[in-house]
Amino acid sequence: MKLWAGRFSKSTDKSVDDFNSSISFDQRLYRQDIEGSIAHAKMLGQQGIISMEESETIRKALREILADIENGKIEFEVDAEDIHMNIEKILISRIGDTGRKLHTGRSRNDQVALDIRMYLKEEIREIKKLLIHLCETVIGISEKHLDTIMPGYTHLQRAQPVTLAHHMMAYFQMLKRDIERLNDCYKRTDTMPLGSGALAGTTYPFERNMVAAELGFSQITENSMDGVSDRDFVIELAGCLSILMMHLSRFSEELVLWSSLEFGFVEMDDAFSTGSSIMPQKKNPDVAELVRGKTGRVYGNLIALLTVMKSLPLAYNKDMQEDKEAIFDSIDTVKMCLPVFTSMLATMKINRENMYKAAGTGFTNATDLADYLVKKGIPFRTSHEIVGKMVSYCIENNKTLENLSMQEFHAFSQVIGSDVYEALSLEACVSRRNLPGGPAAEAVKKTIENARQFIENQRED
Repeated sequence: MKLWAGRFSKSTDKSVDDFNSSISFDQRLYRQDIEGSIAHAKMLGQQGIISMEESETIRKALREILADIENGKIEFEVDAEDIHMNIEKILISRIGDTGRKLHTGRSRNDQVALDIRMYLKEEIREIKKLLIHLCETVIGISEKHLDTIMPGYTHLQRAQPVTLAHHMMAYFQMLKRDIERLNDCYKRTDTMPLGSGALAGTTYPFERNMVAAELGFSQITENSMDGVSDRDFVIELAGCLSILMMHLSRFSEELVLWSSLEFGFVEMDDAFSTGSSIMPQKKNPDVAELVRGKTGRVYGNLIALLTVMKSLPLAYNKDMQEDKEAIFDSIDTVKMCLPVFTSMLATMKINRENMYKAAGTGFTNATDLADYLVKKGIPFRTSHEIVGKMVSYCIENNKTLENLSMQEFHAFSQVIGSDVYEALSLEACVSRRNLPGGPAAEAVKKTIENARQFIENQRED
C-alpha cells in the first residue's frame, strides 16, 4: 500500500509505477535522506512536536537502516517510488506507528530539495580536490620547463615563441577559475530548504536554523515556494562542470595534436595509450580523445536541465524528477575524467628539441624584428610593413630572418645593425617579455608562486 493511498480507490497501474519510480537513480541519495531525516526527527522532538522518546526511537532506527543499506542488507522497491518513500516504509515496518510521525510537517518536495543540496555539496568538494591535484600536476610540469621554448599559436599557425611553462600555466589559470566557480556554486547550494513543506511552509513550530546547523548548512531558504521549486543550483553546477570539461577538452585537443608525428612535441606513456587492431605501429592518445568526447555528454546534460526547467510554473512539478540523472551523470563523468587526465599528463614524455625546432620556423621572431625597428625610431606600422616584405623575401629565397646577411637587411632598412641577430634569437624573444603575465622565466616563476599560494589557500577552505 502506498503511503499516500488514502485519497485513491484504485491501485496504481504497474506501468505507472515503473514510469513514476525514481528509485533506480535517486537511491544514491540514501545517506543524505537518512541524515536529513535524523536532523528533522531531532528537531521535532526538541520542539515538542513529537515526544523525545519517539524522536530517539526514530533516529536510532534510521541509523540502523543506514548501516543495513551500507552492508547490502536492504533491497529497495520500485513500487515505493523513490528513496524517501522506501526509507520511510522500511522505518514504519520496523518501529510501527512511531515511524509514521517522521514526516510531520515535511513534504517530499522539500525533502528531495534538501537531499540533492546535501549531495551536491559533497560532490563539489570532491571534484575540487581532483581539480587541485590536476593543478599541482600542471604547476609541476611548468616548474621543470621554464626554459623549454616552443611556438605559441594563433589560428593554429606558429605565431611567437613562448615556453612550455607559460603555455601550461595558461591552463592553470583556466582551472583556477573552474575552482573559483565551484566555490561560488557551493555558496548558493549551501542553503537549507527543509521547512518549506510542499510549497507553503508548515503550521508546526519548526526551528529551521537548528536543522540547518545540524546538517552543516550556512543559511536557510527565505521563501517556501522558491525552496522547493527551483533547481538553479543544479543547473549552475552543470554549467560549472560544462566549462571545466570545455577546458579539459581544449587541453586534450592540444595533446592529441602534440602527440602526432606532425608535431612530435609529446609522447603519451604506454599505460595511457592504446593501439590499433589492424595497424601494428599505432599508438593512439585515446584518453585525451575520450575526455574530449565526454565533454559532449556533459554539455547535453546542461541543455537537458535547462530545457526541463524552462517553462515550469511555481511551485513543485514532477518534471523536476528529471534533474537527478542529468546532474548525476555530469558529476560521474567529471570524476572519471579528472584522475585519468591528470595521470596521463603527469606521465607523458616532452620532446624539448622538437618544440625548440618548431619555434625556430614559421618566422615566430618577426614581431620582435618589428619591435627592434620601432626602437630604432621607425613607426610600428611602417616597421610592420618592412618586416612583412622581409618575410616574403625569405620565403622566396628559402631563408629565415636570423640568417639574412647585413647586406640583405640593409636592402630593407638602413637602421638595422649587427645587434639585430641577438634580438632575433628565440631566447631573447622570450626573455624580453618579462612583464607580469609574460612568458619570460622570471615572470612565469612569479605566476607559479601565486598559483601555489592559491592552491594552499584552497586546501585551508
